[in-house]
Amino acid sequence: MLSRRSFVATSAALALPAQAQAPWPFKPIKLVVPYAPGGSTDVVGRVIAEYLGQRLGQNIVVENRPGKGATIGTSQVAKAAPDGYTLLVSNISAFAIAPPLYSDLDYDPVADFAHISLASFNPSVLVVNPAFEARTLADYIAYARANPDKLAFATSGPGSSNHILGVMLAMVSDTRLVHVPYRGAGPAMQDVIAGNVPSMLDSLPSAAPHIKAGKVRALAVSGAERNPAFPEVPTMKEQGYPGLVSYSWFGLSAPAKTPALIVERLAAEMQVVLKHPDVVRRWQEIGAESSTMTPAQYGAFVKAELEKATAAVKASGAKPE
Repeated sequence: MLSRRSFVATSAALALPAQAQAPWPFKPIKLVVPYAPGGSTDVVGRVIAEYLGQRLGQNIVVENRPGKGATIGTSQVAKAAPDGYTLLVSNISAFAIAPPLYSDLDYDPVADFAHISLASFNPSVLVVNPAFEARTLADYIAYARANPDKLAFATSGPGSSNHILGVMLAMVSDTRLVHVPYRGAGPAMQDVIAGNVPSMLDSLPSAAPHIKAGKVRALAVSGAERNPAFPEVPTMKEQGYPGLVSYSWFGLSAPAKTPALIVERLAAEMQVVLKHPDVVRRWQEIGAESSTMTPAQYGAFVKAELEKATAAVKASGAKPE
C-alpha cells in the first residue's frame, strides 16, 4: 500500500505528462507590436488579435514594444521561446528596411523567424496640418524648394518605410526636407494635428480616421492607383513622381523553431480570419488590402522584400537617426 508521501509523488508524476501534452493553445498568447499604439502596425495587430483569438479560443494580448525602427520588439520575439505563445506583427520596416540600415541588428529576418502569413498591405499618404498652405503635392514641393531645410515631415520612426519614402521624395524633387522621427505613428500624428510638425508620411490605415475627420489634409498617396477608400486623393505617380510607388505590409511571424503543427494551425486560422467579412470591411475602411499567404510563400516574400529594400536603402542614402 502506498504511503501518503508516495501517493502524492506518484500523482504529481502522472500529472506532468498530461500538462505537457495539453493541446495548444492552453493559455493566453502575446502578440508583440513593435510600434507605439495608434499606428498602422498597431491597428493591424489589434484586428488580428481579436479575430485570431476567437478562432483559437484564447485571449491574444497585444504588447506594444516600440523603438529603433521596430527592431526592439522584433528582436524580443526572435529571442522568445518557440512555443507558440509569443507572436509578432511582422512588417516591412523591421524585416526589410532595418537590416541594411542598422549595422548592429541582432536578428536575421529570414533565419530567426517562422513566417506564418501576410495579413495586409497598403500605400502611404502625405498629410499636412489643415493650416499649412500646401493643397497639392506641387504646392508642397514648391514650399520646400523656397524654404530649404525648413519643411519637416514626421514619421513613425527612423528606418520606417515612410522614412525611406521621405528620403526618396526629397531626392526626386530636389528638395531638402527635415525628417522628424517618432516612436510610432500615433504620437507623430498627434503632433501634426497639434501643428507642432507641418506634415507627415504615414501608412494609410493609421492616417485614415484623421483624414476622414478633417484633422489633417491628404495631399498624395503612394500607391500605383488611387485608393478606393480615398478616391479624391491623387497618387504621387499621377502628380509627376512615377518612381514613388510604395507600399507597407504587415503579417504574422513567430520565433524560429516554433513547432510545425503550431505554425500550420496559425496559418490555417489566418486564412479564415482574413476572409472574415468584418475584417475585409475593416481593411477597406482604412485603405488596406487583405492578402493571405502560406508560410512558405510568406517566407519567400520576406526574403524578396529584403533584397528589394536593401537596394532602395542604398540608393536613398538613408542613415539611422
